[in-house]
Amino acid sequence: MALRGGFLCPTYRLPNPFSFTSRSRDAGRRFAESATAAVAGRRKRPQNVEGEFFVDHLCIDCDTCRWMAPEVFTRVDDMSAVTRQPSCEEERIKALQALLSCPTSSIHTERPTNKILEVQKMFPLPIDEQKIPGVYHCGYHSERSYGATSYFVTHPEGNILVDSPRFTERLACNIEMLGGVRYMFLTHKDDVGDHEKWSKRMRCERILHSGDVEISTADVEKKLCGEGPWDIATDLKLIYTPGHTEGSVCLYYKPLKVLFTGDHLYGSEESDLAFSVIYNQQSVSLQLKSIRKLLDFDFEWILPGHGRRVTFRDNQEKNSALEAFLARQEPLYA
Repeated sequence: MALRGGFLCPTYRLPNPFSFTSRSRDAGRRFAESATAAVAGRRKRPQNVEGEFFVDHLCIDCDTCRWMAPEVFTRVDDMSAVTRQPSCEEERIKALQALLSCPTSSIHTERPTNKILEVQKMFPLPIDEQKIPGVYHCGYHSERSYGATSYFVTHPEGNILVDSPRFTERLACNIEMLGGVRYMFLTHKDDVGDHEKWSKRMRCERILHSGDVEISTADVEKKLCGEGPWDIATDLKLIYTPGHTEGSVCLYYKPLKVLFTGDHLYGSEESDLAFSVIYNQQSVSLQLKSIRKLLDFDFEWILPGHGRRVTFRDNQEKNSALEAFLARQEPLYA
């Protein structure tokens, strides 16, 4: 299978068949046993309600826990806090998933819990097994990417890691059990996280637009040039969407009608479409032009790096939402 649209086909190498070892199991046990010790030097935010879970003062307000476990975590005074303790096992599991995903390890339990070992095995998490089978949330958000979400996609022509989660041996083993990684697609330069560790561990080839290549990503195997589009499989297309950064690119998975947007476009906490002006590194007007380009693609899911997921009933609703968003924003940056 060739990478079409500007660069050559890589040679496919199967991932290393690493197996679980006593060392990785011991690491999981040590995680649970040291939960209380990890709190040393961290202050519990007074905004937390009393109970099992709490958030410390090193929270960076990345929003991860609030969309992963909204029943438990809320934004209070520009940081997350536990405003209601879990009331059932499902809510407790979601809170523990958020604990593992927190990029600054700012979520804690008052006492160590062995339940964390069970929750570790759940990642990557299926997003919607009925509507978008084979698309997963990796969890383990990286502080180096300011808590950005990364995704794992199983595909018959080779699995894809979209942006970089924090590297952990447990997650790596879980991903290998799902078939490993052929490509690591980096949407833009901000969310590359632990890309080198993942590349070495999975022996996958990284893809990044040349406009976003920096010293830390100089050895990326496949550098996109020009304006594309580029195909990495018969039904996976890379769409050039500059604006947030010079080399921002979205991944379009046509059969499932999913668009992985990085930081190009996302949902706000109020469920509206949004983009970041304050963190724009190139041109807001260019970013809006790139958003308008998305009217030409039929998708019903937006899976972003930062921000909330967005779903639409159909392409017509998606286009109506995009048109309304652009009508509000384009006059401001004409």
